[in-house]
Formats: sequence, structure tokens, C-alpha cells
Amino acid sequence: MAKRIDLTKEARLATKSSKFGKVNSSSSVKSSSTFKRYLKKLAWFVFYAWIASLVMILLLKFLPIYFTPTMASRKIDAIMEGKPSKIYSNWTSYSEIDKNCALAVIASEDQLFPEHKGFDFEAMWGAMRHNMKGKRIKGASTISQQVAKNVFLWQGRSYLRKGLEAYFTFMIELIWGKQRILEVYLNVAETGKMTFGVEAACRKYYGHSSLEVSRAEAARIAAVLPNPIRFSIQNPSNYVQRRTNTIQRQMRMLGGKKFLSQID
Repeated sequence: MAKRIDLTKEARLATKSSKFGKVNSSSSVKSSSTFKRYLKKLAWFVFYAWIASLVMILLLKFLPIYFTPTMASRKIDAIMEGKPSKIYSNWTSYSEIDKNCALAVIASEDQLFPEHKGFDFEAMWGAMRHNMKGKRIKGASTISQQVAKNVFLWQGRSYLRKGLEAYFTFMIELIWGKQRILEVYLNVAETGKMTFGVEAACRKYYGHSSLEVSRAEAARIAAVLPNPIRFSIQNPSNYVQRRTNTIQRQMRMLGGKKFLSQID
């Protein structure tokens, strides 16, 4: 006759505890495994995204850039507002743009462009101190940073965008070089309403190509760059005229077109 086994209270509790321990342990292992899978997927996503960005940067070192996210944003805004949405842009190689245009934008936007590696840390620190005082927000973006933002990224302010801007700035400095960065800037910088690049601005507002531009005309294009929607090349305000004169003086102080031999 089989012996009857009588589980005491303690034994039953011990059995339950053992079962719950196994369940909790199994749940913990599953959680850890799921987290590792997500982490692995994220790592692969970042890797593929980096490869894609690298391929894009390499291609755009040689290919003309006819359209940018900034142009797309302006076009969409115009359509939504029921305004004319035609984009004025004419890609022109660096050799076919008068050097006054290149000198003017450097004198106006980034005089240390030939020297820095994409970032002007002294200017950035100065802008940060200025902004901390609660004054009108002041930027300190180099030409390289503006190219990175306009070609690869969306408009707006966020830590994510600034982080990506720093990445693309570093990469184009490394892969493109100064002359290509300047060539792209001269073609994609916003120079008026629905107008991008110095060639389009010269044809639209001066009636001739950028190869025929004068020093004063180039300086006036550069004068509106901080806010090409508000300021006009065709109908310059007193502020734009004063700024144009200042940029012309800066162009002379830099040594004229000879200054560009540092990047040619």
C-alpha cells in the first residue's frame, strides 16, 4: 500500500516560492533578451544610417545639388499660403562665378573660413554669452555649418538637429574640402524670396550672370544673407546699404581676391 504524502504548510509555501522564483527568473531572462535584441537592432540601424550618409556625402562631393530641404520647405510654405511657389536656382560651378561673390560671403559670414575645421569656437562662445544675457538671439554658424544644415537637414532648433549638423559639418570638411563647400554655399544659400544661390540672384535682380558681378553687387548679395526674406537685394533698405559698404571695406581689408588663394 502506497504511503500517503501529507504536505505541511511550510512545504506548500516552499513549493509555491520555488514556482514563483522560476517564473520571476524566466521573466527577467526574457526582458534582458528583448532589451538585447532591441539594442542590436538599434546598433544595426545606426550603422546602416552612417553608411547611407557616407555614400550621400561622397556622391554630393561631385554631383550638382539642384534641390535642398530648405528649398522644399519654402516651396511647401508658399503652396500652403497660396503664394507663387516657383524656385529660382541655377547651379553654377565655382570657376564660373566671379570671385567677388566668394570673397563677399566670406567677408560677411565667416572670415576664418580658410583656417578653421568647420567650427569657429571663439565665435560660438561669444554668441552663447550674448544669448545668455537675454538679448536678441545671435548665431555663430560657419559657412560649413550652414552648408551642412541646408543640404542635409531640416530647418528648426533642436539638440538632435544640432548634433547632426556637427556630424555633417565634420564630414564635409573631411571629404569635400574648402572649395567644394564654398561652391555649394554659393549655389544653395537663400538670397531672396524663393531664390537660392548667387547665380539666380544675379540673373533675377541684376540682369546678368554671376561671372559679370561687380564688387558692390556681390557685397549687396552678401548683405542680405542673414535674413533674405526680410532684406531685399533689389530694393535695399538703409541697413542693407550700410552693410553693403561695410562688407566692401572688409573685402579690401582681407586683401581682395588674392585672399581666396588659400582655398583655391
